[in-house]
Amino acid sequence: MNNSVINTARLLGAGLRALLVLTLVTGVIYPLVVTGIAQAAFHDKANGSEVTADGKVVGSSLIGQQGYSPAYFQSRPANGLGTNSVNTRYKLILSGATNLSADSKVLLKQVDDARAKVVKDNSVPGYTVEPADVPADAVTSSGSGLDPAISPAYAELQAHRVAAKNGLPVAQVEKLVKDHTEGRTLGFLGEPRVNVLELNIALKDLVAKR
Repeated sequence: MNNSVINTARLLGAGLRALLVLTLVTGVIYPLVVTGIAQAAFHDKANGSEVTADGKVVGSSLIGQQGYSPAYFQSRPANGLGTNSVNTRYKLILSGATNLSADSKVLLKQVDDARAKVVKDNSVPGYTVEPADVPADAVTSSGSGLDPAISPAYAELQAHRVAAKNGLPVAQVEKLVKDHTEGRTLGFLGEPRVNVLELNIALKDLVAKR
């Protein structure tokens, strides 16, 4: 066997050993270490920031939901969501923005229709919502269409309807909103917000205690 063949065999052996070591380190050891640290230090976030109610997972605090009944607080519109035509078995949705420009007639109609619906749905005996009272997040979608939170203003606007539908004092529902209002992250990032899913779970518990 000549030297070139021997050198080639040595190089192939070294390359194979490097491949095995790198596969073990980056494909096995590193993922296990990162997963272990995440589970130990950030268990809730590592598992999807799950929200539970009545002993079962009902959603994530990071993902907004649609389809709440009129007796509950409503989320922001989700006009950017699409249907999944590839895997319809699980009825998955595609997140995203509408990509409509500010002067789009389609967008303007969506906003006008949403405002009219908010005014109609939330005007109850003794409390009338005026178009000027409707905050921007009540009539516009977020960038992903999956914003889990609404502004305190939008939550407070819905309080009278929610109180009427559930036979609760308005003050009690307004206190529920206040108790579930989160301030700016670190005191200066973002805006005050109310997680709709968590607020509705608290509302359901409050109604059950009547």
